[in-house]
Amino acid sequence: MTNLANNLVRTAEQHPDRPAIILDDFRLTYAELEHSARQLAGWLRAQGIGEGDRVALMLPNLPSFPVIFYAALRLGAIVVPMNPLFRRREIQFYLEDSGAKLLVAMPGEEAQAATEAAGVQLMAVGPEGLSSWVHGEDATDPVTEVVERGGDDTAVILYTSGTTGRPKGAELTFDNLQTNLDTSNETLLHLGPEDVVMGCLPLFHVFGMTVALNTAVATGAALTIIPRFDPAKVLAVMERDRATVFAGVPTMYGAMLAAAAASQATPDLSALRIAVSGGSSLPLEVMRRFEEVFDAAILEGYGLSETSPVASFNHPDRKRKPGSIGTPVRGCEMKLTGDDGTDLDPSDPEAIGEICIRGENIMKGYWQQPEATATAIDADGWFHSGDLARRDEEGYYFIVDRKKDMILRGGFNVYPREIEEVLYEHTGVAEAAVIGVPHPELGEEVAAYVVLAPGAQATEDDLVAYVKDQVAPYKYPRTVTLIEELPKGATGKILKRELRAR
Repeated sequence: MTNLANNLVRTAEQHPDRPAIILDDFRLTYAELEHSARQLAGWLRAQGIGEGDRVALMLPNLPSFPVIFYAALRLGAIVVPMNPLFRRREIQFYLEDSGAKLLVAMPGEEAQAATEAAGVQLMAVGPEGLSSWVHGEDATDPVTEVVERGGDDTAVILYTSGTTGRPKGAELTFDNLQTNLDTSNETLLHLGPEDVVMGCLPLFHVFGMTVALNTAVATGAALTIIPRFDPAKVLAVMERDRATVFAGVPTMYGAMLAAAAASQATPDLSALRIAVSGGSSLPLEVMRRFEEVFDAAILEGYGLSETSPVASFNHPDRKRKPGSIGTPVRGCEMKLTGDDGTDLDPSDPEAIGEICIRGENIMKGYWQQPEATATAIDADGWFHSGDLARRDEEGYYFIVDRKKDMILRGGFNVYPREIEEVLYEHTGVAEAAVIGVPHPELGEEVAAYVVLAPGAQATEDDLVAYVKDQVAPYKYPRTVTLIEELPKGATGKILKRELRAR
């Protein structure tokens, strides 16, 4: 039996006065974090939340996030993290698909409308935070005990997707998350109570949740957060709080370098001892410049929502290979397979195949989607990632391309089918195709090609605005190109490779 909430209980006992969460001048010690989680758990229990119930959590990086996260887990509930940039249609789908009983979100029309449509209770957390529920009029009797759960019980449902466009909820178990945070800490980060982790990765994303939040809480390290990534602000916070660990995606590193170059004096990041990068390939020039300016090594790795997320890394105690995602982490196996599903020869450094992963970090499955689960995880327990890579003679993996059509924009996944479905809802659209196009800073940008319905008068700007109103800001296409017809193959399938060639 286990529960991630036990990590907070233990750390609060061992390091009660150490800072747990820092947001500018606000400090929350581990004793205070544990007290707040107990109080929130009491309120949640009074709302009927219990073991196995889903609690949707849609907040930016604020102190309220870890409080609610651990309060829900304390009750044995399942947390469903959501991007706070989501619009009504996205929120409503997540709530209905997960069967959530409660949504915790900032006050706003989108969340209000979505919860009303889905018949879900809304807990609106404003700028004052959780004071009403912890100390004020909404406070109830605290929950001091932790509901113990089985290692294979679901702790978090993280929604991801594929080219089908329908988001799928990856069920990450207590064992998945506990073993992955243990591995991340013991083999990569080596955190302790004196460490300060820079938390600019979204905590609703599995990378930030595991590598920043869960590892910090389990070790007594401080997590200093900012609600929205701003490179100049990040550098100032890291200098102020003497951050020792930074975790980010490649676009963050480039933005921080640009901000440092624009400042009058190079920020003092002398306390920084390690930086980790994931989400997409880190340009070698960005790695070289960051390490030169800030004198801290960057360890590049790889993972997915379905792998909790860490699957491979350039380990600090082994040879580092720039451009590589490293070697599998402890408790994890990786291999390459060909189009026919057969294993590729490990001794052939030129062979390119799909990355398959097996180990203690692999999700339980997709929430209520057994067919999708069976497609993703084969009978031998190998998760098929959809990413193509090669492996050198020393066992280091190098990402080559993505097998799926997913667009990776600034570290966020954008799934073309979802955007296409929105475009098709416009009365003036006959056909639509969405692709990713290269972008010097974001990695990829979202672009759409549209064939108008006969007699339609919609302009390219009209269509951009239409989609922008219905999806999160990072998803909508920045360009829509009107064309006479989409390129198609003999079977009528749209040939996106020809659109990319344009």
